[in-house]
Order: sequence, then C-alpha cells, then structure tokens
Amino acid sequence: MGTSLPLPIIDLSSPEKISTAQLIRQACLEHGFFYVENHGIEEELIKGVFKESKGFFDLPLEKKMALLRRDLLGYTPLYAEKLDPSVTSIGDSKESFYFGSFEGVLAQRYPNQWPSQDLLPSWRQTMECYYKNVLSVGRKLLGLIALALDLDEDFFEKVGALNDPAAVVRLLRYPGEVISSDVETYGASAHSDYGMVTLLLTDGVPGLQVCRDKSKQPHIWEDVPGIKGAFIVNIGDLMERWTNGMFRSTLHRVMPVGKERYSVVFFLDPNPDCNVKCLESCCSGTCPPRFPPILAGDYLKERFRLTYATSSSS
Repeated sequence: MGTSLPLPIIDLSSPEKISTAQLIRQACLEHGFFYVENHGIEEELIKGVFKESKGFFDLPLEKKMALLRRDLLGYTPLYAEKLDPSVTSIGDSKESFYFGSFEGVLAQRYPNQWPSQDLLPSWRQTMECYYKNVLSVGRKLLGLIALALDLDEDFFEKVGALNDPAAVVRLLRYPGEVISSDVETYGASAHSDYGMVTLLLTDGVPGLQVCRDKSKQPHIWEDVPGIKGAFIVNIGDLMERWTNGMFRSTLHRVMPVGKERYSVVFFLDPNPDCNVKCLESCCSGTCPPRFPPILAGDYLKERFRLTYATSSSS
C-alpha cells in the first residue's frame, strides 16, 4: 500500500455549528473526504450490522442469487460491476447487497428484498434500525454542509433533496485475494460516487485509496485507514455539480490486500425529482456554471446504466 492520507476529523456532537461547518468546508475544498466521529450511532448496532452482513454473505450462492438485484436493490455477485470502464479486468472483486427506504413513495415503487427470517432472524430488524439512524446522521451532516456553503441549514430540505430521498445502504464483502496475472485486480476500481454524500464504515481491514487530483496523470493514490467507530465521509458527483466543482467528488478505489474485507456504505442521494443546478454562490461572470441543470434521478439512472453495462459487456 502507499502513503496514508491524514484526513480531518469532524466531531458531529460539537455544539459549535459554524466552526464545525468551516472545518467541513476546508475538508471538502482540499480532500473531498473526512472522518466523522461522535455521530451518535451505538457501537452495538454497528457490530450487529457487520455480524448480519457476514451472515448473509456466508450463505450458499443459490440462496443469495434468489435475492438478485432488482431495481438496484438486492444482491450483486462477484464481478457483476466494473466501476471504472477503462480497466481490462473482468469486473470488480466484490459482492454486495443493497437496501433502501421502507417508508414513503420510493419504498412502494422500489420495494426492498429481504433474506428469509428462517435464514437470518435478526437481519431485517437490525438493518431497518441502522437505516433510520444513519439517515438521521446524514441529514444532520447535510445541514452542516449547507452552512459550509453559506446557505441556510435547511437548504437541501427546501430544494426537495431530502423529501423522500433516494438513500440506500450497501453491504459489501471483498474476498481480498491478490491474484497474480497480467490484469490488475480491483476490489472496487477507480470511481467517484454519484450522489450527494457517502458515509462509510469499515471493519478495519485496509484497502481504500483516494486520488486527490483526478485531472493529474498518472494518478497518485493515498491510503485512507479506518478509525474505529468513525464514518469515512466523501462528497459525491451531484454535490460537485451543485457547487460548480468547488467541493470535490474525489476519485477512490479499493485494492485487495490478501485479506477478506467488509464495509457498510450509506449513499445519501437526493429525491429523483430534485433539480440539481449550480448554486448562485458558486458561480459568477468569470466563473460560469460548468454543468447544466439536471434531475437527480436522470443523472443517477445514467450512471448506474453505464456501471452495469460495462461489466456485462466485458
């Protein structure tokens, strides 16, 4: 692995909202990544999520394939995705399980798939509890990001981003084997996240790397170690569009390190009908908008289409 990147640590329990927002602003300008600690989610719940996740991935393949991804929710087997279409590998060496909201219009339109209670009795209760808790953390974090952009704290609520948001949890297992071949193997090939903001928990096994300057060739990769109990947070593409590139959606990847790795990712994406257009405070006559307005749902749909199209055609 390469050199470690020392990221800022944000204390979400701090009563000093403005100073916390300024720290987040600096982190988003410089890295697009930061840690969040004291977020309020109980350690026992986090342990429970990892335990249930491992229980699912330990199931026989046919049991997992019975819950194969439908409308992006459910199981995705090894090599089914290729996040970087330019690489020549057969696909990313990971398997995953997506689940989303269980309330509201989106939950009715895109119902979750759940493992049988006979197989995993505590699964659904644990995952629904975690979803509620991490969504609450995400909402609080977006309020601070709004303040970091000199906006009202409830800006993202007022523009409809958090009105039944398209927020999903993704459970991931990376086998971790380092395969000797002419083709480099990736746990997750280089990509930026598609939505507003991502909150990641890991089991402590290394592998996550970031490239702070995606326009520079060759890419320089730095390791991001996990901090026990803390989220690793990163900015997504839609937030980069909103801020006209001021807040970075940073390129990152996961490399195999010879050891199995589990992670839990929360993608807080806007309501599909939310119109994402450059913030007035982030553009000017000399710095015009770099991206045209777009509905969040249209943007995300196209990004997912490309992700799965490239893997299935390889």
